[in-house]
Amino acid sequence: MNVSLTKELEQIVEQKVKSGMYNSASEVVREGLRMLIENHPGTKVVAMASTRSEALEILTREACDLIILDLELGGYSATSFIPQLREAARNTRVLVLTGSRDSAIHQKAAQLGAMGVVLKEDAADLLLKAIEKVYKGEAWLERVTLGNLLFQMSNQDKDSLDPRAKKISSLTDRERQVIALIAEGLKNRQIAERLFISPTTVTHHLSSIYSKLGVSDRLELVIYAFANKLAKMPE
Repeated sequence: MNVSLTKELEQIVEQKVKSGMYNSASEVVREGLRMLIENHPGTKVVAMASTRSEALEILTREACDLIILDLELGGYSATSFIPQLREAARNTRVLVLTGSRDSAIHQKAAQLGAMGVVLKEDAADLLLKAIEKVYKGEAWLERVTLGNLLFQMSNQDKDSLDPRAKKISSLTDRERQVIALIAEGLKNRQIAERLFISPTTVTHHLSSIYSKLGVSDRLELVIYAFANKLAKMPE
């Protein structure tokens, strides 16, 4: 897992994770974060960016799996940057750092595509756990935030419950199995091994599931699955 830090956007690039963080940290703090990440088994800091444009430019030439983004960029909210990052790196997951406990901000970040939210006051090991979980495809969100997302989704378009039920009924038994395993945080290769099918077949199932349910990525699928009882909420 190779990681990169910058003055503004720290990026964990190459093998596993890409991490992002903006100007809110001093050089000492950044170096401390670099040491923390590099001391985590299998993780190495490999690059740094100091502006949005530089971060986006890096994404055009570097493959990555995870971006860590500081939401307080120079004193203003960076939630609006999340869709740009997702668009620039469609297969990359976003984990955000914030000093705010406002669940509305956390919910907004998740709605825009962040798969995890970590408070800056949290213990260092929680950040490392969040990196691992989000890299594996699991959401790292407080129960309040996840609950609000589920409530919002379950109450959207109440008049369209029948169309939603129709979408769900169109799923095959195999697709329902794939959804349940996605909700457990398994990656395509692990799902393939569990169901004794090929990773390519898993990808085909996912494409069909996304199309049938009208979701665009794993996070939306997991939230949809929890809201519609296609998967069990984690204990």
